[in-house]
Amino acid sequence: MKARVYVMLKNGVLDPQGDAVRHALGALGFDGVNGVRQGKVIELDLADQDAATAQATVTEMCEKLLANTVIESYKIEIE
Repeated sequence: MKARVYVMLKNGVLDPQGDAVRHALGALGFDGVNGVRQGKVIELDLADQDAATAQATVTEMCEKLLANTVIESYKIEIE
């Protein structure tokens, strides 16, 4: 079973990497980009066959390691 975790900074948390990307896009002539938020995608190949078990396991992984829940939010997709 595969799981994909999307981790993004929460709204209101400053995103200097996103600002740098937005600035660089403007310098390359891509006008009209008003904001950029940078995040990460983590793909996991899980031994679990049950989607509910996999969801619970990945949620625990996010809470303990994959996301800093103070400043980041996450979304999980199970395939």
